[in-house]
Amino acid sequence: MALAGTGAELAHLTPRPIKGLFGDNYLSFAGTGETFAKQFLPEIYEKEVERYGNRTVSGFLSLVGAEMPMASDEVVWSEQGRIHVAYEGVTMLDESAACKISFPTGTFGASSAASPNHNLKVGDTVVLAHDYKTLKCYVSEVINTTVVCDPYTKADLTDLGMANDDTDLKVFVYGSEYKKGSKDLAGTLDAKFQSYSNKPIILRDRYSINGSDTAQIGWVEVTTEEGGDGYLWYLKSEHEARIRFEDQLEMAMIEAEKVVSGTSTIDATGISGSEGLFAAVESRGIVYNDQDFDANDLAGLTEFDNILKELDKQGSIEENMIFCSRDLSLSIDGMLGQLNAGYQAGASYGLFDNEESMALNLGFSGFRRGSYDFYKTDWKYMNDSTTRGLVADVEGVLVPAGTSTVYDQSMGKNISRPFLHVRYRASEADDRKMKSWITGSVGGNYTSDADEMTVNFLSERCLCVQAANNFVIFKATS
Repeated sequence: MALAGTGAELAHLTPRPIKGLFGDNYLSFAGTGETFAKQFLPEIYEKEVERYGNRTVSGFLSLVGAEMPMASDEVVWSEQGRIHVAYEGVTMLDESAACKISFPTGTFGASSAASPNHNLKVGDTVVLAHDYKTLKCYVSEVINTTVVCDPYTKADLTDLGMANDDTDLKVFVYGSEYKKGSKDLAGTLDAKFQSYSNKPIILRDRYSINGSDTAQIGWVEVTTEEGGDGYLWYLKSEHEARIRFEDQLEMAMIEAEKVVSGTSTIDATGISGSEGLFAAVESRGIVYNDQDFDANDLAGLTEFDNILKELDKQGSIEENMIFCSRDLSLSIDGMLGQLNAGYQAGASYGLFDNEESMALNLGFSGFRRGSYDFYKTDWKYMNDSTTRGLVADVEGVLVPAGTSTVYDQSMGKNISRPFLHVRYRASEADDRKMKSWITGSVGGNYTSDADEMTVNFLSERCLCVQAANNFVIFKATS
């Protein structure tokens, strides 16, 4: 032992032949200065705690749609129009014996004698309707926007209860009538269709770690969102970056908006945006505001029936999926529970026998109303506090479980596709559905002079919402 006070004196530690605590054989845990190690290391759990469960919110599009490649900057499709002639917002021009109605040019387009802004012609038989009152009339004269409709059973149009210049008249054509030997029929009707388009957007993300940190090996036992488990090295954050990017691929298809030219300041940046699910349904579909399906006295069922009536107008298909938030899901459960013969104080005892002794079953996954089947499922994207659950303005969507037949230019034939599907850029040279590549100085990918490893992610895609008039979006207003 060195002499005391020389600066080379050693701490007086006496090793012991057994793992036991003695007053002179341990290093201080809380000491400072010459303390250089800890005799007792903390107990470390190497398995990560899953405090949020499955954090991914993707999966919606995989349930209701499909993904298909395309090689162009834009996807265009056409949707059929109505085959019957009908108008709303028609003006009562003269309810007296003149029997004139008018189609405003600002509503249906420009008008001239050669090309009127409506499809009525002399000889048509029509139904005029206002406030549940109807008159069947014969179209005797057409002058640009003005049409003379002579009632079959009345002298004028006063029975409709409208004043001149009222603009809430409804008209539809139910047939025609011509006298013997008639000729020179006026005009013809061309099949109407509506063309829609969407453009893909490029989504990118990256994860970087410097070269020094890659040399410090650290393992963490994890259970992934896909159900696998095991040990991950320092790329734990890269793994989460990939999951987050895959979620954003779906979230962007749901939330994307097109840039409004001349309105948005983004217009000048070269960013054009894209039409997502919510934007498409709000502009071309059915918007239902502030649902209250579980109201007392079956009033909620009456509200839901309004949706059925609107689906009838659109000729919707029989089977539909409702992807909903927790509030909407419970509201529908409450509505259906009130229809149960065993409904007592807000609880349905059993799903079939309605016996109180049975286990409570307060949830419904499917039901039939009218001629429609509805299947309900919770949508995690609506409930997660870091996505739509944060703002809660959208409570769910109703998606038809059907397909449409379209002509595919790349395949050269008609094929059936889901109403909701994703198109991504791909060709023989490159597939941009989901790309990832590594740059930097680590792992043998010496592609730059940066002492780091960078994992890059990229995708180019858009969503096609065909027949959006068959979709319903549930919006919360309070």
